[in-house]
Amino acid sequence: MNSPTKYRLENNHIMKKIFSAIVLLFAGLAVFASDLPARPEPPTLVTDMANVFTQSERSQLESKLVNFFANTSTQIAVVTVNDLQGYDKADFAFRLGEAWGIGDSRFNNGILILLKPKTANSNGEVFIAVGYGLEGVVPDITAKQIVEHEMIPLFKENNMYGGIEKATSVLIDLTKGEYNYKQYAKKTEKGGFNPFIIFILLFVVFPILFGRRRRGFYSTGNRSSLPFWLALGMMSGAGRKHSGFFNDFSSGSGSFGGGGSSFGSFGGFGGGGFGGGGAGGSW
Repeated sequence: MNSPTKYRLENNHIMKKIFSAIVLLFAGLAVFASDLPARPEPPTLVTDMANVFTQSERSQLESKLVNFFANTSTQIAVVTVNDLQGYDKADFAFRLGEAWGIGDSRFNNGILILLKPKTANSNGEVFIAVGYGLEGVVPDITAKQIVEHEMIPLFKENNMYGGIEKATSVLIDLTKGEYNYKQYAKKTEKGGFNPFIIFILLFVVFPILFGRRRRGFYSTGNRSSLPFWLALGMMSGAGRKHSGFFNDFSSGSGSFGGGGSSFGSFGGFGGGGFGGGGAGGSW
């Protein structure tokens, strides 16, 4: 066999190996893709495959997220499943977010809330996957706080909708800049001083202990004026820090803007990417 013929045969053999490797690669990707739920058609931001919501709850949540998307371009998707297909919840959420393309491809501003309800044989699992572009707004520790403070306590009461409703409200406020993750962390700190305790101390305890015994500190006619104005100032400050927390950083509009009007159906995902940001929990 001459050299040119031998060279052609060897070259053909190499090309066949490369072609076979490509075929196997795409076959593997096809198998992987089949493990994940297909994107909903028509597109929706709430995909309840585990049937944990009522029809009314689904509609309300979908409307809330569609209105938010219409105002900001940020996509928050909620997906419930009965089975994680053997994946860890974080891995499943990231793969699903990438496969569906949640968020805008220009900004990677998608968030996926993945929920697998608790069963007789398995724990409940939840994970918040945050797109590249929002990792600075919703860092991992904040996603964990949302899971632990807003979601799991209600999930333990079998209130799936309540937990998702609260979590999406916090995510909406954070991504809109109503407050930042540090301010949210302060709000969720355990053992924070309750403004109602201030009220009780100032208007009940202090007047009883000192109101009739401390004479000469202020005149009888103005005896209640100092506690009143002091209480007013302290209650105002406490109210801004606690009960009025969300309004301090408000831009003057509601969570969805536009007077709460409907913006129609969701148009579809925009090709956003995920880089591993987020956190989850189990119950």
